[in-house]
Amino acid sequence: MEKHVNSLAQHLLNSGLEELPERERRVIQRIAKRLQVSRNINREYIDNRTFGQRLSDQIAEFGGSWTFIIGFFIFMMCWAVTNSTLLFADPMDPFPYIFLNLVLSMVAALQAPVIMMSQNRQGARDRLAAASDYEINLKAELEIMGLHEKLDQIRVEHLEKLVSTQQKQIDILTKIHDESS
Repeated sequence: MEKHVNSLAQHLLNSGLEELPERERRVIQRIAKRLQVSRNINREYIDNRTFGQRLSDQIAEFGGSWTFIIGFFIFMMCWAVTNSTLLFADPMDPFPYIFLNLVLSMVAALQAPVIMMSQNRQGARDRLAAASDYEINLKAELEIMGLHEKLDQIRVEHLEKLVSTQQKQIDILTKIHDESS
């Protein structure tokens, strides 16, 4: 089997198997064994996340949603109205809303790194998808090259048969011509 894989690599890529990068070797081996190269990157990504990664993805998803924006806007309006109407009594956070600013700063300080972690994982996921796309495209290209070679071989065999048949016809016609002369 290994000899077949090496000859396939030599034939299709004009280089030996050991000279190829790892993922190209993997593609050649899958072609030789008639295995598929494609895989579900999303499933692999989702299955391999830790609890913290799942949590940060959910926080980032919620923090970037209209539900969060509208909810936070309503919260801030309630805070401002409550503290402004209680201004005449004993407000918890008077008009410049210093405590609200502190809360908003803490939310931003915590939300930003969580979103960045989620974006970093999304970048890693995109790199996995790009690598998978490369392998699939390489296999498709190699399979197409193999099909072209098979078609060329069929054409050559067909042409050889056609030339042989025509040569026989020429011989028969030549013989008939020689007999009639």
